[in-house]
Amino acid sequence: MITPTPMADGIDTAAQIDSMSIREIARQGYRTLINNRPDGEEDGQMAMAAAKAEAEALGLTYVFLPVTSSTISRPDVEAFDQILATAQKPILAHCRTGTRVYLLYGATQVLKHGADADALVAEAAARGFDIKSLPVLVEKLKA
Repeated sequence: MITPTPMADGIDTAAQIDSMSIREIARQGYRTLINNRPDGEEDGQMAMAAAKAEAEALGLTYVFLPVTSSTISRPDVEAFDQILATAQKPILAHCRTGTRVYLLYGATQVLKHGADADALVAEAAARGFDIKSLPVLVEKLKA
C-alpha cells in the first residue's frame, strides 16, 4: 500500500511502488506516474519496464527520470520541471522513500520558480522528509 505525501497542488511523492500500488494509484485518480529511482538500486525493486507496462495498461502516463540524491544535475532539474509543467495531474512521483523526489522537487522550485530553499526544507521536514541538503544542492547547481 502506498502513502502519498502532497508536495504541491496535484503533485505528490511516495516510496517505492509495486504492482498492487500501481493499481491503487490508478484507482485513486492519478494521471501521471514518475519514477525517479534507477533500476537495480535494491533487490526486489520493481523494474522500470514492468512498472511502465502496468501503468500504461491502466491508462497512466509513465515517466522514467532516474536520479540519485548525490548526482542530481541541472538537466535533471530542467527535465523534472518540464514534466511537472506538462504532465496531466494529479501526478505521483516516487523513489525508494520519497525523499529524493522531494529534493528534486525542491531544487526545481528554487532554481526555476524562485522558491525559498529554507522554507522548502522546513515544509518537507513537517511532512517527514529530510532535505536539509537542498541549499547546498542549489548552490552547486547554480555554478
